[in-house]
Amino acid sequence: MTTILIVDDSPTEANVVKSMLVEAGYEVLWAEAADKGIAVAMNRHPDLILMDVVMPGMSGFQATRKLSRTPETKDIPILMLTTKDQDSDRVWGMRNGAKKYMVKPPEKEALLREIRELLA
Repeated sequence: MTTILIVDDSPTEANVVKSMLVEAGYEVLWAEAADKGIAVAMNRHPDLILMDVVMPGMSGFQATRKLSRTPETKDIPILMLTTKDQDSDRVWGMRNGAKKYMVKPPEKEALLREIRELLA
């Protein structure tokens, strides 16, 4: 089963996305902070990571940079899923290693389409 890690400090938002993914047949892991997300990614090696940007402590940008530059996790695609919708945020996310960037709240079919594309 394909495993997706959600890294988001909002349980409410994480659960909305988790419901979409579980309904689509994915196994879902959740970490409520960027540093915990890195630890889960290192231990569980998910097939894909959905990363929020604004979190206490380490930001999603920082976590994405670390994951994309660490040999054990550099091949895991990261989709940034955040409320930050400025073009500069998108550029910064991609420069830090994200493969895709979407703004919350995601439309279910659009999110699933992006996920399928990243996993192909």
